[in-house]
Amino acid sequence: MSTPNTETVKDYVRERYGAIAEQAGPQGCGGQATGCCGGQAETYSEQLGYSAADVASVPAGADRGHGCGNPLAIASIQPGETVLDLGSGAGFDAFLAARQLAGTGRVLGVDMTAAMVAKARRNAAKSAFPNVEFRLGEIEALPVADASVDLIISNCVINLSPEKPRVFAEAFRVLKSGGRLAISDVVATQPLPADLREQLPLIGACIGGASLVEELKAMLAAAGFTRVDLELKGASKKFIAQWGDDLRVADYLVSAIITAWKP
Repeated sequence: MSTPNTETVKDYVRERYGAIAEQAGPQGCGGQATGCCGGQAETYSEQLGYSAADVASVPAGADRGHGCGNPLAIASIQPGETVLDLGSGAGFDAFLAARQLAGTGRVLGVDMTAAMVAKARRNAAKSAFPNVEFRLGEIEALPVADASVDLIISNCVINLSPEKPRVFAEAFRVLKSGGRLAISDVVATQPLPADLREQLPLIGACIGGASLVEELKAMLAAAGFTRVDLELKGASKKFIAQWGDDLRVADYLVSAIITAWKP
């Protein structure tokens, strides 16, 4: 077995999350209807740091149980800002960001899965979020203008990309000077064994594509970011152990909050 090539990974992830978008209930990273870690979807979101009020405030179906943290908790959104959500799915974090903007600024969500974008757009239309827009596109080639964004958020998505340096280069391109990243993702604390790294279902389940901590820091620095900080969330191992069928994953993976700034 060898690591799947870039297009194979993208096609698999697009098909997997397209199917999830069409399903009625929340679906987690491992494909369970109960979120990545099991339990009720609301309970899972609260474990990630969202409040019950957060979950109740978004349109029905926006919370798909895909995250591994709460990037909005450290985003410090300011009135009038333009916020970009990488891999916005059905719109959960984008809608919460719009609530924090309280009618000012705008939120852009980009997702490569047409069914997810359609679902998010329907949610925005029926719930009267005029300052939220969802665009179909890849996070490695963002359909967003240069230097037009104040803040980029993302929740357990960048690990899915087989071209992470391109993701960070694109993030740097679209941010304004002084703009920032505030993302939640899974990272590897030691090299993943080949059998975890090379299986498409495990890549699609937010396991196989996780980068080592130092590799992520190096990618961000190479893209031009400064003030890079990566905070590991040790408690996340409890729910990561329930992603998929292999309990070993918690020996290698942990959720992290990652922040970085464009000079």
